[in-house]
Amino acid sequence: MTETERALLWLAACTPLDYRERVTLLHAAKHPVALFNEFEKFSNLVLKGGRNGVYNSDRPARERETDEVIARLKAKNRFAVTYVSEDYPASVKAIPDAPLVLFGEGNRELLKKEKFCIVGSRITPPWAEKAGKKIAGELTEKFVIVTGLAEGGDSAAIAGALESGKLICVSPCGLDECYPASHAHLKRQVKEKGLLLSEFPFGEKVQKGFFHARNRILAALSEGVLIISAGLKSGTIITASRAFDYGRDLFVFPYNLGVKQGEGCNELIKKGAYIATDVDDIFFQYGFAPSKKQPPTLSAEEARIMEVLSENGELHAAVIAEKTNLQIYEAAATLSSLEIKGLVTKSGGNKYSAI
Repeated sequence: MTETERALLWLAACTPLDYRERVTLLHAAKHPVALFNEFEKFSNLVLKGGRNGVYNSDRPARERETDEVIARLKAKNRFAVTYVSEDYPASVKAIPDAPLVLFGEGNRELLKKEKFCIVGSRITPPWAEKAGKKIAGELTEKFVIVTGLAEGGDSAAIAGALESGKLICVSPCGLDECYPASHAHLKRQVKEKGLLLSEFPFGEKVQKGFFHARNRILAALSEGVLIISAGLKSGTIITASRAFDYGRDLFVFPYNLGVKQGEGCNELIKKGAYIATDVDDIFFQYGFAPSKKQPPTLSAEEARIMEVLSENGELHAAVIAEKTNLQIYEAAATLSSLEIKGLVTKSGGNKYSAI
């Protein structure tokens, strides 16, 4: 690790300063090493109101602190990619508020590959989760999938990409923490097969504003972003806004009128987002050949049900049976077959939707 990398690592991992304070000090010192060597000379620019006594240590103390951080990273098989490191993603470096350091655990090589982001609200309709999972798996043919660790849309993206190992999950807290805590098992799977990434050091817990900060990294890492669900005030809209700001291609699932989980998606379409209903809508935008997967063969009963669901949206199994002139037991068996083929999904109240 170079002197500059060590200086940036110390600033990010060993000081309680926020992002703006760190950048202010770097601008004043002109160079990370100069700041590291003479921190006391510049610290009064940000350390005021009772905080002046925080940094009475000298340069040797900062060296020891940095060595301890590096040792801790190695002990946990983690790494730090600084703003000046060779494999710091160029797409992230290009944004105005690029993180000084990215902490990682897992397959570091994924940082060098082309990436595509898939996210959605925590409350995502079952059909959208299934469709998002399917598209995530298909996109791994060309991209590494980037997402978070939350329920709903993030979980769907993880489920689709995890087996391939082409998956990066960006956390809104330090890598020692897990948010949500219930996804600790999922976090372990991601670090074993893919890559966990965070700009927050070690045990930094989730704080107000960390989700917005994380969302900018999701958008910045990626060639494009697919939003599979979003309410009007969903945090997913922040990721979409960043994608627009950074000039990324933005794709969304279209929703029926009145569906709360999709109102944000429909608004994004009005603002110029591309409509995506399958992976080929995304592949086309990047000049890739259509996916080679052949659609499954349908029986006459299956075809009738698919036609009814396509025309009417989500329906109760009894209504589907009535509209297709099938007995309820025949409709139930046919719907189960369509579920296995990945063409329909079941939601609460024995209702079904086409994917």
